[in-house]
Amino acid sequence: MKRKVVHLLLVLLCLHAAAHAQDIKFNPDSAVTTSHEVIIKGKAVKFTATTGMQPVWDEQGKAQAGIFYTYYKRTDVSEQDTRPLVFSFNGGPGAGALWMRLGYTGPHRIKIDAEGFPIQPYGIEDNPHSLLDVADIVYIEPVNTGYSRPINGMPAEKFFGVKTDVAYLAKWITTFVSRNNRWISPKYLVGESYGTTRVSGLSLELQSKHWMYVNGVVLVSPTGLGIPRDGSVAAANKLPYYAAVAWYHRKLPADLQQRDLTELLPEVEAYTVNELIPAISKGGFLPAEERTAIAARMASYMGISAQVILDHNLAVPMPFFWKELLRKEGYTVGRLDSRYLGIDRAVAGEQPDYAPENTTWQHIFTPANNYYYTNYLKYHTDLEYYVAGHTRPWPREGEETETSGEDLRQAMAMNPFMHVLVQSGYYDGACDYFNAQYNLWNMDPSGKLKNRLHWKGYRSGHMMYLRYEDLITSNEDLREFIKLSTPGKDVPAKYSVTP
Repeated sequence: MKRKVVHLLLVLLCLHAAAHAQDIKFNPDSAVTTSHEVIIKGKAVKFTATTGMQPVWDEQGKAQAGIFYTYYKRTDVSEQDTRPLVFSFNGGPGAGALWMRLGYTGPHRIKIDAEGFPIQPYGIEDNPHSLLDVADIVYIEPVNTGYSRPINGMPAEKFFGVKTDVAYLAKWITTFVSRNNRWISPKYLVGESYGTTRVSGLSLELQSKHWMYVNGVVLVSPTGLGIPRDGSVAAANKLPYYAAVAWYHRKLPADLQQRDLTELLPEVEAYTVNELIPAISKGGFLPAEERTAIAARMASYMGISAQVILDHNLAVPMPFFWKELLRKEGYTVGRLDSRYLGIDRAVAGEQPDYAPENTTWQHIFTPANNYYYTNYLKYHTDLEYYVAGHTRPWPREGEETETSGEDLRQAMAMNPFMHVLVQSGYYDGACDYFNAQYNLWNMDPSGKLKNRLHWKGYRSGHMMYLRYEDLITSNEDLREFIKLSTPGKDVPAKYSVTP
């Protein structure tokens, strides 16, 4: 009996030791810096990459979480403290920063084909169109994305929510700017998808709570920004996106198909605003003859049958469209990028089985990202890099209700230097391009800000930069935006009344 008790105690001690040995420790205030060189637009650019953790502090100065970041700083230029500084966020809200860091603006990029599809072996190559030649870039991973984690028993949920997210990240940015002596640098916030909600809120939070004013905000594939669009507007605004996707897959009538995309879309947009919204708003009281004519016109733009549109009362849901457009061919189209095709178990159904673009992107990015940190940036950790999916539930009601569109408008009104650039892919069904334009129209009802609101469209989807032609164009658009929003020397930030 005694021998059994001793054996049991030894087993328990071994299990405790094993469990303790498996605890993953990390220093929430540590970093590794490496030196690199890359050719951007034909010229050599030398830079350092600082990778690591910076804490989030509570009101008593106690660390609550370690926020993981990657900071690229050009080193072969003078007046480094006055170079533009870009803070870059991805979306989700649980998406890591790998997407834009290794796909868009960073100095290194994943290996993919010219249209953005995966190739093997996985790997990393130089990005000859990176924004690093004109601006230093900080890629930030909010709590439970990337390697960022809460510490000292702090629950991750403490950092979740529309307003909570903005509040602690603004404090983090302020600390980063002070530590790196970048207060006099022109500053920019770049967000993709939910990151556009984040940076729109940050623009006001930084100004009103931390007295940090930014020169520009870039919204890559923006969300609705809390701007209402219910009923007939919500239903009708999808039509331009549907037309773009049908055009891409060559499902339009011959007379429309032979026109270029950007020549066709203004016609669809005008029809949407001037005729479709009023028609849908009449609901069941729309005369039958008019309803039939509307459905026929929509069918010509959407590449699906008028009867199907009538069956949906002129309001075709996006998941159904993704399933229906190529149903006869046996394929579905993607949500975030509708150029991508999927194969379902059955042709029948109301929505696709999966999102083919998302599985493709996971296929590309995750292996390359993990390889990149170990082999390029020499950052080693046993933590798992959270690509997505670890920030639920995400409060969006009550005190957390999204007001980011109005926040951005107010920040612009308070800061005459601030400009906003929106970048949209025509084939993005999650954050479609026409609703991105609708954001700008309704964010500025007075029209007094419109000369500082800019929109650019690209022939790809949510991550337009994966298509090589759009990688070039979109980065060039960012360079022009930075130039546009950087005032000349001694130019005052003020409004003036034009006689």
